[in-house]
Amino acid sequence: MRLSRPVTKQPPETIVALIDVVFFLLVFFMLIGRMDATAPFDVSPPTATTGADMPSGGITVSVSDKGDLAVDGVVVDDTALDATLSARITDAPDTLVRINAHRATELRHVLPLVGRIESLGAREVVLVVTPETAPPVR
Repeated sequence: MRLSRPVTKQPPETIVALIDVVFFLLVFFMLIGRMDATAPFDVSPPTATTGADMPSGGITVSVSDKGDLAVDGVVVDDTALDATLSARITDAPDTLVRINAHRATELRHVLPLVGRIESLGAREVVLVVTPETAPPVR
C-alpha cells in the first residue's frame, strides 16, 4: 500500500514587511516636510506683557460676551460709541484706549472695534488680557 503525503499548501505571502516600509516612509516625510505656510518675509509675533501694571488714566471700552459696549462703565450703543470716543480722543490724542473684552466674546466683535478706535485718532489701543493660571472653565 502506498501512502501519499498530503499536499502542503504554500503559506500566503505576508504583507507585514510592506506595512513596515510604508510606516517608515510616512514618518520620514512627516519629519522632513513643512506643515505650515511660510511668510515671504520675516514675521516676529508680538510679545504679551504680563505682570506689569497697566498705565493709569485713559479710556476703557468694555465688550460683553454678546457684543454689548460700555465706555468707562457707562453702557453705550454702537452709534454713540463713535461720538463718545471721538470727543474724548480729540481733546487728548495721546489718550490710551483699553479694550477689555469678556473671554467668551467672539473675535468679530473685538477686531472691528480696534480699527474703529484707531480711525478716530487714538494712537495707542491696548487689549487687556489675563494670564492663564488654570485651564479655562467651559
